[in-house]
Amino acid sequence: MKTKNYNMELIRTVSFVMVIIIHVTNYYCRAYADIGRDEYLFSVILDTVSRVSVPCFFMLSGALLLGRTERLRKNGERLVRFLVVLVFWSVVYYFFNVYYMDTPVDLREILFEPAEPHLWYLYATIPIYLVLPFFQTMCRGMSANMDKAFLLMGSLASLFLYVSSLLHAEAYYDVPIIGDRVYTFYFFLGYFISKYRERITWSIWRTLGIFLGSTSLNILLTVLITFRRGEHYERLLEYGCPLVIISGVSFFALFMQIGGGHVRLKDNTRKWIDRWCACSFGIYLIHIIFLDNYKKFVDPEELSAWIAVPLLTLAILIVSFICIYFIRKLPFGKMIS
Repeated sequence: MKTKNYNMELIRTVSFVMVIIIHVTNYYCRAYADIGRDEYLFSVILDTVSRVSVPCFFMLSGALLLGRTERLRKNGERLVRFLVVLVFWSVVYYFFNVYYMDTPVDLREILFEPAEPHLWYLYATIPIYLVLPFFQTMCRGMSANMDKAFLLMGSLASLFLYVSSLLHAEAYYDVPIIGDRVYTFYFFLGYFISKYRERITWSIWRTLGIFLGSTSLNILLTVLITFRRGEHYERLLEYGCPLVIISGVSFFALFMQIGGGHVRLKDNTRKWIDRWCACSFGIYLIHIIFLDNYKKFVDPEELSAWIAVPLLTLAILIVSFICIYFIRKLPFGKMIS
């Protein structure tokens, strides 16, 4: 039985907390005109730092899956599970939005538009899993030089896609494998970092410096442009932004370096991490229900971000964990979480 890598489990643990922080702080960042400058700065700093979480989820999947040799049936089962999750939670959010939030949702458009915005992650992941067996075969046949060439091609393609989007233009044809989004590239980045982590010769402090530098620059530019425009500027917080890519990759590499790539934790710590990580996907799926409830009754200016962001994040985490923990006890619970 393959030993669990707790460097990756630590990344997962931190990342799913950060995802909730993003969704909570977004509520305040987008209310820039209605809250104080100090509240906005507090929110945008946490939002920007937490942007590494989504890239880390894709990189984790790539690190864990691309190096495997699996039967097609195994991948088919994985794909079916994600489709079941998508259909189930689309129905849940359809009823939640239509009959509680009074938000119109057309369930017939499920193939083209999420019933709830945060479900976009499933729409990005399912196509990758659809072609995963071919990616796995490709990776097994690639040499170190081919890996470097792929990284260079992916980096240039991602940069081109982002700059093109800023210019409101797009390529006539998408780059094969990479596509028109950066998520597939993150998938491969995680695999390459995991594969070559023992060859990362620079210190943890240098990796930390890269993360802090790129993240700080992103915060500075976002704040300056926001103050100049008079409204929250989100383009630099997109996952295709080069600064977010650098922050995400350095954050992932930083955690992979801890303990020489094999961090040792106490038994009780491992048990709690296992418990949290088992529920992390479900927490991601359900937490918007509780956040939207807060948004329905409390406007951003009614409660200071200094108080609301940490308390709301903690409350949503706890309630979501409790719900998913018990849902997973049901006969079908693990299939939908």
